[in-house]
Amino acid sequence: MTPAPQPRVLWEDDNLLVLDKPHGISLLADRSGDTDLWSMLTAERKLYLVHRLDKGTSGVLMFAKSQAVQRELTKCFAARKVRKYYIARVVGVPAGGSTVAIDLPLRKGRKSRYRVAGARETIRLGQGTWHLSEAAMEGVDAFTRIRLLSHRNGFATMLAAPRTGRTHQLRVHLAWIGYPIMGDHLYGNPSDPRQQADRLYLHCHRLVVPGIGGFTARVPWP
Repeated sequence: MTPAPQPRVLWEDDNLLVLDKPHGISLLADRSGDTDLWSMLTAERKLYLVHRLDKGTSGVLMFAKSQAVQRELTKCFAARKVRKYYIARVVGVPAGGSTVAIDLPLRKGRKSRYRVAGARETIRLGQGTWHLSEAAMEGVDAFTRIRLLSHRNGFATMLAAPRTGRTHQLRVHLAWIGYPIMGDHLYGNPSDPRQQADRLYLHCHRLVVPGIGGFTARVPWP
């Protein structure tokens, strides 16, 4: 069994536990048999899930300490009141200017993957938004705003703000517009040497939460 990376506590009080999650550890148990974060944390305290990060994603991860707080935060996430900001390093330099939107609905594909609910060849960039030029297939709405922070040698660092919270949303959106995240072998091209990396280059940089006194949790790009 692989030793589990250790999270760092950013904030803890009677209502919340906020962590800096390392990359390479699953939130919940998976088929690898490696130690999961949930088992580590709940061995010491009672916690309730509020949101999730993928195994390869690092950064701000929040847990509630009571069902009442969990309900309040779940409502905030459902109402899209929680603002989430991620940093991603991608292959290529995204077109369309320094800030663009991605408005591409998603649906579940094969083998637990997700995909855009439309044909790849109908994805267009127009008036600052990536969208489908034809009617979408059955799926759920997914909206992301991205801003170019820097680029060099054919790679770019992006700030991504998902307005919706769909599974793998950022990974699918960036891959399907042609700029996959480095180290993402699920949605990128694993045979492309530019995709090779020691981790998934996706990091939850900042979480802005209303209610419960309101707070902002921030972790710089590692």
